[in-house]
Amino acid sequence: MEMKKINSGELRAIGYDDSLQHSAVSEDLWRRLSSSGAAWSFYRDNIEEEFAVKKVSGCASAGKNPLEELFGQE
Repeated sequence: MEMKKINSGELRAIGYDDSLQHSAVSEDLWRRLSSSGAAWSFYRDNIEEEFAVKKVSGCASAGKNPLEELFGQE
């Protein structure tokens, strides 16, 4: 996924890959965020409270919690 570097509030980069699941974030919403002149404000007003946040790890096995692997719980 290509990331667009920004410096807006707490946002440093944004990206969207239509082949991935984005928890119901539409491509239209992504376009509006990426073209917004105030991305942080747009994020707070339109995304932050509307969509669930889930932190992911690029090194974790699909479907597994990385903490379970770290602490030997399988």
